[in-house]
Amino acid sequence: MEFTAKQIARLIQGHIEGDENATVNAFAKIEEGVAGAISFLANPKYIHYLYETKSTIVLVDETITIEKPVHTTIIKVANARDCVAKLLQLYENGMRQKKTGIDSLAFISASAKLGKDVYVGPFAYIGDGVVIGDGCQIYPNVVISEQVTVGNDCIIYPNVTLYVGVKIGNCVTIHAGSVIGADGFGFAPNGDGYDKIPQIGTVEIDDNVEIGANSCIDRSTMGSTKIHKGVKLDNLVQIGHNVEVGENTVMSAQVGVAGSTKIGKWCMFGGQVGVAGHIEIGDKVFLGAQSGVPGSLKSNQALIGTPPMEKLPYFKSQALFQRLPEMYKELNALKKEIEEIKKQRS
Repeated sequence: MEFTAKQIARLIQGHIEGDENATVNAFAKIEEGVAGAISFLANPKYIHYLYETKSTIVLVDETITIEKPVHTTIIKVANARDCVAKLLQLYENGMRQKKTGIDSLAFISASAKLGKDVYVGPFAYIGDGVVIGDGCQIYPNVVISEQVTVGNDCIIYPNVTLYVGVKIGNCVTIHAGSVIGADGFGFAPNGDGYDKIPQIGTVEIDDNVEIGANSCIDRSTMGSTKIHKGVKLDNLVQIGHNVEVGENTVMSAQVGVAGSTKIGKWCMFGGQVGVAGHIEIGDKVFLGAQSGVPGSLKSNQALIGTPPMEKLPYFKSQALFQRLPEMYKELNALKKEIEEIKKQRS
């Protein structure tokens, strides 16, 4: 597919500086630009690449001042990152050919109900009482167990497993290897070992959720583990039983959330954040990578560390932590000096 600068500017409400008829058919990083590619510049720190790039078109934030001549066509926009994300989505939708039809090697229960224009790949399993909406893409080796419901326009990539009774909304994407609805981690100690606590609840995933590869969302003991609309989970995320994740919250890779915790709307968790169970986290809580959260947190905070603290005190603490060996030596030296002074006075 090929687009002109004029077409792109009209789509993203941008202002062209250069050749409005310049055409592109690919995307590239600004430092790796080639003829026929479109790139973007959102951080003035990297403006030197703008003067060197070979990309045909570059999207540039309006706040960035261009002080030297450039050899590329510029499209000034309010937010270059948002605009390139929009263009990438359009590009992907145009490139991806939606599959339809049921492969002869798939197994579909006679009691399952499939909507219009559904694709089911080879060796997929669809159990009794399953309901799948229109336009869904079920890739090879997917297992959809009994009584699962899947909404419209969902994409379920290879080797995903949906356990019994899981409920999936519309426009949900689940990447390869993820497991939705496995038993929550519930065991009661006895004299000889542990008694398993039956996990008889389910998992409910609302519309427009995306779940990364090899992530796990456990079914609840009773009721539902709930992932609300717009949530985005990265690869290798673990959501424990009875957890509730609020709308539009995002979690990076290897985040773990223990059971019965409630997380608010529009939260952002960096990689390897660990959240204890049976606590509440408010709306718009931003946690830096590897933060450990042992207790509840109020809304509208940006924190990092274990336990989480504001960024400035955290980085000051880290600077002091690195000096501890030196400070320990100084402390011992001072103690010896004090002991010597005491001996001289006695």
